[in-house]
Amino acid sequence: MADKFRVALSGDFKKADGSPTFPDFDVEPLRKAPGVEVAYIDASNPVRADQIADFDALILLMPRFARESIHPNGRLSVVARFGVGYDNVDVPACTEAGIPLVITPDGVRRPVAVSIITLMLALTGKLLIKDKLTRGGPETFNKRVDHMGVGLVGRTLGSIGIGNIGAELFRMAKPYDMKFIAHDPFADKAVAAELGIQLVSMEDVFRRADVLCVNCPLTPETKHLVNAERLALMKPTAYVINTARGPIVDQKALTKVLTERRIAGAGLDVLESEPPDPNDPILKLDNVILAPHALCWTDQCFAGNGAADVKAVLDIQHGRVPRGVVNRAVVDQPRFKARLDAYRSRFGG
Repeated sequence: MADKFRVALSGDFKKADGSPTFPDFDVEPLRKAPGVEVAYIDASNPVRADQIADFDALILLMPRFARESIHPNGRLSVVARFGVGYDNVDVPACTEAGIPLVITPDGVRRPVAVSIITLMLALTGKLLIKDKLTRGGPETFNKRVDHMGVGLVGRTLGSIGIGNIGAELFRMAKPYDMKFIAHDPFADKAVAAELGIQLVSMEDVFRRADVLCVNCPLTPETKHLVNAERLALMKPTAYVINTARGPIVDQKALTKVLTERRIAGAGLDVLESEPPDPNDPILKLDNVILAPHALCWTDQCFAGNGAADVKAVLDIQHGRVPRGVVNRAVVDQPRFKARLDAYRSRFGG
């Protein structure tokens, strides 16, 4: 192995002028770490194998990391995704190559939960409508009586998924005195009991929720999980919020029920196609609040994501298994253990 532990950052962490895309991502702890060398690779999509042939670690933003991105020399020892979504990474290919994929749940847990609360309050308080009424002068201002908000006390907050972000959402929603329900086949029942969440069937979470939030990862199994049949189960007064991944929701089906006023509204930080087609009919609706897959983007979120990725990379350098490994099967692979042993011998544990 080379003398240095080399860390690559995907090229989209830098703007065209060379300045950092996200100044709150502090790379200095990596630069100052003994034995570490940091470099940016070209912003190709997907990442090319030749770009990372001489690197031990990759911190990845938006480009795809595909099967063909893996160099046969076997040097790459971790892909650290900046965030929690990993649909841009070929996880099975990483597992086969003995490369752990690491995500940053601690960095996004609170910011995304705050985003969901923001959308819930904006929707139920009719914030965008009332903003428009105010800007329209006396004629529209006096129509405020026609746009009464919805109180949250005693209403039902539902979630598809109560993992890292879903659980944080319920913690933050405690003061609103809502009823909590969720569907999650992998739920930690102790966490659900601690937070007062009733675990229900998929159909029941759609039927009963006044505010239904999507808090599950995008997988082949969850694509279009929120579909026409399930949306048809919802109350006409209910709201859908998606801050996870756009394709989890069948956007055409959602647009149809919103257009027909069969549900009260939706809050979407994610769409099936990003950026959306300017002619997408969902952009014309007045009962949906939209954000550009960035509602949780705050200084604290990006500082937290960066710190988590830096720690994961340094853990690998020192022969430790990092937190947030998605493909846990890698951890028990003999070749991965051998890599950690070699790094521990070179850089200390």
